[in-house]
Amino acid sequence: MVLKQRLEQKQVQRLILAPALQQAIKLLPLTNLELIEIIDEELSQNPMLEVEEETVEKTEEEEQRKEEEINTKNDETGNSDIKESVNSREKEDQEFEAYFQEYFDNEFSSFSSEKKESYQLENFVAKGTSLWDHLNWQANLEFFDEKDKETAKYIIGNINEEGYLMVSIEEIADVMRVSVERINRILDKIKRFDPLGVGSLTLRECLLTQIDYFGIKNKVIRNIVNNHLHLLENSNYTQLTRILGISVSELKSCVEIIKKLNPTPGRKYNEEKTFYVVPDIIVKKEDDEWKITLNDEGLPHLKINGYYKKLLNKASKENSEACRFLKDKMKKAFWFLHSLDQRNRTIYKVAKYVVDKQKDFIEKGIEYIKPLTLIELAQEIGVHESTVGRVVTNKFMITPRGIFPLKYFFHKSLSCNYGEEVSSLIVKEKIKKLIENEDKKNPLSDVEIKDILAKLNFKIARRTVAKYRKQMNIPPSHIRKRKYLMEES
Repeated sequence: MVLKQRLEQKQVQRLILAPALQQAIKLLPLTNLELIEIIDEELSQNPMLEVEEETVEKTEEEEQRKEEEINTKNDETGNSDIKESVNSREKEDQEFEAYFQEYFDNEFSSFSSEKKESYQLENFVAKGTSLWDHLNWQANLEFFDEKDKETAKYIIGNINEEGYLMVSIEEIADVMRVSVERINRILDKIKRFDPLGVGSLTLRECLLTQIDYFGIKNKVIRNIVNNHLHLLENSNYTQLTRILGISVSELKSCVEIIKKLNPTPGRKYNEEKTFYVVPDIIVKKEDDEWKITLNDEGLPHLKINGYYKKLLNKASKENSEACRFLKDKMKKAFWFLHSLDQRNRTIYKVAKYVVDKQKDFIEKGIEYIKPLTLIELAQEIGVHESTVGRVVTNKFMITPRGIFPLKYFFHKSLSCNYGEEVSSLIVKEKIKKLIENEDKKNPLSDVEIKDILAKLNFKIARRTVAKYRKQMNIPPSHIRKRKYLMEES
């Protein structure tokens, strides 16, 4: 067989994303804060875009006053040069926009926002001390030998947010080139730092450190922590009392002491982090109708730079190279403005359909929420399912019932005995209420919950009950019973 090169022509169909479409897809999943960063980046790269500092709606009085001023000047000069100049500028703007009309559709409107009040510095919270900064500060006070201090900082750097050491002692000794005994000595001091038990390798080690520090001499407690944590985790109190040879009341007092120990010492500093949600969609009821508005607070008002627009008109006659450069930037500016506008319109369509579908839930509560899927919404508003998926990512809606992520409204449906479809959230709420009102001495099993739901016309399998129960962090019936008996003893 002879190998040789040759030229061939093939006709192949491929889906190629245009730059404008790529940009629109990129903007859809962004939050307002992320969108501001993209806008700032675009402003720094494209001179055709600028921020309009203030958007003021002109009142009829202002319009009338300006018209009177123009008429007065015309009477004083005895000519109509001002009016001709205004008409000329309007005609020039219309011709310029018509030149770039192919880059946006008829529904395009420039991206703008009302001027908002500036942020108040009093509303911002100072940054708190992190776990690692707090530990390093204590290490600088505890260790004076440079090698010990360097080793301690390496250990602290490998502690996770819950306060546990993520590397083995042997690995630390190998990296820092010190003995295992020296590592253990340094680590023992770190475990007594605040928070107590930080730097432990296991839960057992963390709890034992706290037991030693607080001087707890109870041998039963130490025995439970050393050898029977798995039984304690499963609330298997009957077996614990049999193994330890103590009464239920004695076991209960020991368990209460163990519960006061901190299994995740690092969370003491992580709990200080507060994440504030800025809603992207605002839903209010006005005159018996639900009004939907997009939250554009903080977003800059963009417009085409008037100076460069005039420069492009001039360059088209004098400098072809400058004209090509400015024309390319102008195309990108229109693409960007159109992408922002399309993002807003798509988010609005999604939000409007969600509100129309779930208005009973907003007005009456969880019992009236309806099932909704991405495919259903995509078909209704005429977009692809992936587009809806991007829209609902990281988006929040504020309603009179509270703030909800958009993803909250999308969930599967379950069939009732009469063929009606209900939301899985309603079924979860039913399961939660059944467990809250059950007989604590004889808690409901998953099979019993399934049977009760069947009588309420909810067709659901036992494994589905178990899945929903786990999603709500509700333990099974035998563990619930053990906990109750321990509390009552």
